[in-house]
Amino acid sequence: TMALCLKQVFNKDKTFRPRKKFEPGTQRFELYKKAQASLKSGLDLKAVVQLPPGESINDWIAVHVVDFFNRINLIYGTMSEFCTERSCPIMSGGLKYEYRWQDDSKYKKPTKLSAPQYMCMLMDWIEMLINNEDVFPTRIGVPFPKQFQQVCTKILTRLFRVFVHVYIHHFDSIISMGAEAHVNTCYKHFYYFIREFSLIDHRELEPLVRM
Repeated sequence: TMALCLKQVFNKDKTFRPRKKFEPGTQRFELYKKAQASLKSGLDLKAVVQLPPGESINDWIAVHVVDFFNRINLIYGTMSEFCTERSCPIMSGGLKYEYRWQDDSKYKKPTKLSAPQYMCMLMDWIEMLINNEDVFPTRIGVPFPKQFQQVCTKILTRLFRVFVHVYIHHFDSIISMGAEAHVNTCYKHFYYFIREFSLIDHRELEPLVRM
């Protein structure tokens, strides 16, 4: 059923797609393959997210940030026809939580956006960061910037809000598309990862705390 969902995504006018790949032969590619193999082996997700012995934590975080971006981008893509300006005029997580958009260019102050607008700004912003060699260096021997983990915290915090919105506002659509198991697994993987490395402020997790 998930294959059907993804087919629907790729057939849409505005394609949501994985936008970043790891270059074969690089250390990051090998780490990605290791992470994927662990994931497919049926290991406990709490064990899967742990830093493999001898590996760099920044490389491990970078691999996961890019992978989560790709996967959450696709999950939202499957939902996007149900998430419209009319159905979701505010980017929110239920009645208690509203998320405003801010960046360093167009929106210098926190600004109310509809959920589809917020998602579009978010995916473009993350794509720009992970393709920026000064932030996510891919060349061997080029160090990560000092603020790398801070940047990743911001990316992951905003990606978490996609789960909040999708679970609270579009869960019936997830079920009707048969995508519930896939979304739940992705969410659990994401949740264990951010907890393992304390990458998101616990207050941000409150909207989904009952899960």
